[in-house]
Amino acid sequence: MDYTPTQSGSRQRKLQPNMRLRRSSVDGLEGSQLFEDTSRAARGLQTGNQQAGPQAAGLSSQSILSDPMSNLAMAYGSSLASQGREMVDKNLDRFIPISKMKYYFAVDTVYVGKKLGLLVFPYMHENWEVSYQKDTPVAPRFDVNAPDLYIPAMGFITYVLVAGLALGTQNRFSPELLGVQASSALVWLIMEVLAVLLSLYLVTVNTDLTTIDLLAFSGYKYVGMIVGVVAGLLFGRPAYYLSLLWCCAAIFVFMIRTLRLKLLSEAAAEGRLVRGTRNQLRMYLTMSIAAAQPIFMYWLTYHLIR
Repeated sequence: MDYTPTQSGSRQRKLQPNMRLRRSSVDGLEGSQLFEDTSRAARGLQTGNQQAGPQAAGLSSQSILSDPMSNLAMAYGSSLASQGREMVDKNLDRFIPISKMKYYFAVDTVYVGKKLGLLVFPYMHENWEVSYQKDTPVAPRFDVNAPDLYIPAMGFITYVLVAGLALGTQNRFSPELLGVQASSALVWLIMEVLAVLLSLYLVTVNTDLTTIDLLAFSGYKYVGMIVGVVAGLLFGRPAYYLSLLWCCAAIFVFMIRTLRLKLLSEAAAEGRLVRGTRNQLRMYLTMSIAAAQPIFMYWLTYHLIR
């Protein structure tokens, strides 16, 4: 009876130290980690770098800007850039007057509609004088009598497209033939302008007509050419001849009434024609320029209608 309790008590005493050892070992393992946690240190370094980054960039930019040599280099570079821009603008304006070209393209839809009507029906128009404001002509969108380059440029492009359409309906279209058509029309236009300039030089006419004005007036005939070719494609060859005849008469009247104010400025200012050899030459020159328009219109379109 006395043996059992003593034996169980000794067993309990032996087990208690072992359990304490195990618990201490587990607590030791939990308290001491196998690997060190370096995430907190890395986060601290990142935040430190982020805070130091803008400060370092600000210090570096401030040091660069405060450097007198860098300021001198920046000023020298900007001056070189401005001088180069001025030189390019001067040389470009010498060959291509961009400032003047802006005037000839200052148009709107209302002006284009009125100008096209004037080119096709010039008989009822009375006032042909160009309006001026402080000794400078107003923009074309404010005056239907002012010359422009928008209608001649668009007319030339449209004429080339209509010519390609006409050649295509006759099974004669080819890129080479279309290029020949466009280049021939452009060459004839340039030759016409050069011939007028040479005639003005030989006659010694004092006029405010410029080369761009002559280019604009000579390019207005493309409108009548387009009307004639389109009428011929839609209604046949008789419609082509009738519409082209109407447009030729219209461009003849338009050129006479427009150029007489430019070439006969002295007579127009007095309201009558001044007799004299020089004025007669001016009248002949005006008539020749106007009469050349129908000839070019027929020459550049008759082979497109069959």
